[in-house]
Amino acid sequence: MDRQEFLQRADACLERVVVAIQDIDPDELDYSSADGVLTLEFADRQRYVLNRQTAANQMWFAAGARAWHYNWDAARGSWLGDKDGHELYARVAEEIAKKLGRTVPV
Repeated sequence: MDRQEFLQRADACLERVVVAIQDIDPDELDYSSADGVLTLEFADRQRYVLNRQTAANQMWFAAGARAWHYNWDAARGSWLGDKDGHELYARVAEEIAKKLGRTVPV
């Protein structure tokens, strides 16, 4: 994947997560986005970060003490974990749900 395609896919990824969380009460989950970095901040001040890593053509997601790296899989049309193949959006939804105590489809 060339740089332009990566940037388009990465930005679409970040936008998808923003759309999924934008209607959540900001007292529960607030967010900010700039330069390919989406920061999620919860009521307890804990932060999760989803960001693009252009040099590696990857998306990275950090939640608490855990972090995952994702590669684009053209055959599946999704970002998949580089170690076990799990899907990025499912992991983001799972981690947000753990913090909020309810399902948040991403």
